Amino acid sequence: MEDLVMASHSNPDPSFWAGKRVLLTGHTGFKGAWLALWLDRLGAKVVGISLPPATTPNLADLAGIDGLIDSRFTDIRDADELLRQTRSASPEIVLHLAAQALVRTSYRDPLLTFGTNVQGTANLLDAVRVTGTARVVVAITTDKVYRNSEQFYPYRETDPLGGHDPYSASKAAAELVIASYRDAYLAGSGVAVASARAGNVIGGGDWSEDRLIPDAVRAWSTGQPLVVRRPQAFRPWQHVLEPLAGYLTLAERLWAKPELAGAYNFGPPTQEAASVRDVVLLAKRSYGGGEVVWGEGGEGPHEAGWLALEIAKARHVLNVAPRWSLQAALQRTLTWYRRQQAGSLAHELCAQDISEFEADAPRDMSA
Repeated sequence: MEDLVMASHSNPDPSFWAGKRVLLTGHTGFKGAWLALWLDRLGAKVVGISLPPATTPNLADLAGIDGLIDSRFTDIRDADELLRQTRSASPEIVLHLAAQALVRTSYRDPLLTFGTNVQGTANLLDAVRVTGTARVVVAITTDKVYRNSEQFYPYRETDPLGGHDPYSASKAAAELVIASYRDAYLAGSGVAVASARAGNVIGGGDWSEDRLIPDAVRAWSTGQPLVVRRPQAFRPWQHVLEPLAGYLTLAERLWAKPELAGAYNFGPPTQEAASVRDVVLLAKRSYGGGEVVWGEGGEGPHEAGWLALEIAKARHVLNVAPRWSLQAALQRTLTWYRRQQAGSLAHELCAQDISEFEADAPRDMSA
């Protein structure tokens, strides 16, 4: 009976999150800011740990995140300070998003990338171990943790890990750290630990460098052409609210059933993986125009050419399934930017997208 009741919640459950003490790392990043907004909407008591925002503009500042949660600037590579902040927060649930998340940046600064993504993750899990208040940890990695064979094959949670570039390798190594802390320490202490591997996310409020949609908005809004390095690369694109809903649902399920701890993929159906060229053309249509300069695919350091995820586990175990098609996700994303540029408030634009995402939840995802 418990399973049936829990499975009926296709949206995050406000009655679960209300009053929960949540430690959210990476709250000044793109995904972290969206998640902070959603957690505040759900009534959670959130402490955010992150570096200051990396770009100007940025969603955290525009949406007033520091007025909604307890925002603390801390480098997760500083183990002593991270432990102090974790003890102060006394979290019941930890959502770990803090990371160096850019492939090309990882080539420029591999030590920063490994230090943040591997040692930083170990520092956080050790702080959770020592503090002893958390019941659930959801640590976010990436779809790029898999040893990529460049085959037309959707990767499953049981497939081998690997990584050519420092970013991918650091996230694969973080997965080993997560599994080690879960098995060696936290599971035996009653803490359910899961990793979440999500595909490429899009949505309003991302101004990161070397990301396709932010690059397109920057170029087209100033009358410049978008330069596309690898138009034939395939990725599992999804709106940012899709994986965030998965993370929240995963935390809810782990609270009730810690035996569900493990790795989970979150992404679109395999058949909806799309090329960069297709995404750019759809984005151009949604934006209302814009010039594009197509590269030959050989510019810059190595990046995976084809990547897709198998999401059957999330669908069957968590009752999580994609809601918005790629076209719908791009339409909402580009509309967000156009409206924000026209003067609409970022907080209100995000709240509207969250409301519409919740309203689009299917009544029965078991079919």
